Amino acid sequence: MNTAVSSTPLAGGTAPAGPHHDNALIKPGYDPRLTNEDLAPLKRQTWGQYNIFAFWMSDVHSVGGYITAGSLFALGLSSWQVLVALLVGIVIVQFFCNLVAKPSQVTGTPYPVICRASFGVLGANIPAIIRGLIAVAWYGIQTYLASGAFLLLALHFFPNLAPYADVAQHGFAGLSSLGWLAFMVMWVLQALVFWHGMEAIRKFIDWAGPAVYVVMAVLCGWLVWKAGWKNIDLNLGGVKFQGWDALPVMLSAIALVVSYFSGPMLNFGDFSRYGKSFDAVKKGNFWGLPINFVFFSLLTVVTTAATLPVFGELITDPVHTVSKIDSTTAVVLGALTFMIATVGINIVANFVSPAFDFSNVAPQHISWRTGGMIAAVGSIFITPWNLYANPEVIHYTLDVLGSFIGPLFGILIADYYFVRRQQVLVDELYTMNSRGAYWYSKGYNPRAIWTLIPSALVPILCVMVPVLRPAANYAWFIGMGLGFVIYLALNRKS
Repeated sequence: MNTAVSSTPLAGGTAPAGPHHDNALIKPGYDPRLTNEDLAPLKRQTWGQYNIFAFWMSDVHSVGGYITAGSLFALGLSSWQVLVALLVGIVIVQFFCNLVAKPSQVTGTPYPVICRASFGVLGANIPAIIRGLIAVAWYGIQTYLASGAFLLLALHFFPNLAPYADVAQHGFAGLSSLGWLAFMVMWVLQALVFWHGMEAIRKFIDWAGPAVYVVMAVLCGWLVWKAGWKNIDLNLGGVKFQGWDALPVMLSAIALVVSYFSGPMLNFGDFSRYGKSFDAVKKGNFWGLPINFVFFSLLTVVTTAATLPVFGELITDPVHTVSKIDSTTAVVLGALTFMIATVGINIVANFVSPAFDFSNVAPQHISWRTGGMIAAVGSIFITPWNLYANPEVIHYTLDVLGSFIGPLFGILIADYYFVRRQQVLVDELYTMNSRGAYWYSKGYNPRAIWTLIPSALVPILCVMVPVLRPAANYAWFIGMGLGFVIYLALNRKS
């Protein structure tokens, strides 16, 4: 018997949530080619609003997040204009996260499974693999960024290791011997947290986010005390745009905020599925996105601005800022903090997603843990330090992959809210029966695929064609809008 699900969540409980065999609701009719204990609906959904709030804290608090927030204040806008752009951008993110959270929360299924409703039970591998590949690239880059803090600690205590930090003297595949050690240490530490499952990840992010805030607040307070408040200018790039001239720059800043969160926003269902209620998820999103992000951005820009009067130069990299402090305690605490922060975002944004995505390809052969380890191993072979050292290559690669995120989001939202009217037959998501509701043609929904092709091609052209390059900042919005409209048009009879 099929179960139609609209707005009633599965039963709540107090047992641990995550990929645990005793929390999987596998029915006899589920096809093993589409099902394992990690992809099946949850029996118990236990995450409250604090857990969702902590998820977003871990997603925001990273070296990349720090640099991104600081860069917005260097666009030539006044501080209040940047804050308006930040607030508008993050409210847009909150709105879309609430939309994408609901189908997974009410069904208890992860992102690749809920995509079976729109792309077909086999076609869902298309959005899953796209999201997984993006996560692999970012996983490697974030691990490399976190290893920089480890490298700082090693050289602080053992300065005689400096020759081994020089790739020209001791290096392999573009990375120094000490760099390899630092990268692999961070790689193993992240894998250990991940290997213990979603409950371990939940516990990690529950304390990691607040801990990072405490250390950042102390660092900010110390720098302000050393600089003197009157010597701090929050307009990092100077005010270059006034009146209506500032509007295009503010719109670019808004688009940048949305783009920065577009990856975790697309597969947010991987986490919202653990929410005990949709209301808890929405409250967690409110505290974790507009409130948390704006406060973090203010803390970041004050810290960055204070580096100029204190150190005589504007430092946007927090690891570099910490290295300038003449105190072993401060260096150790700061480096460990940013290592923890980057591990946090890497696990929640770039490890969990490909774990579910790759498991969805062959559920009987690839478990959640195996899927995550495929992503982790793949992140080594792409040598992310070489990508990161060549901004042009990574910029084009990730922009092209990111051009698919918007269309996938638009299709998912259009299908769930407008085509299906929030009705999902959960049991049908796990059947290969040709008469199943989500079987379509050979398991693939041609309407979704024909929507994806043009709605991804247009933003890709914006990225690749020089004359269209100014529109590249809005690639996510263009792709999402096209995916939404085209999919509805192709399903107008439905």
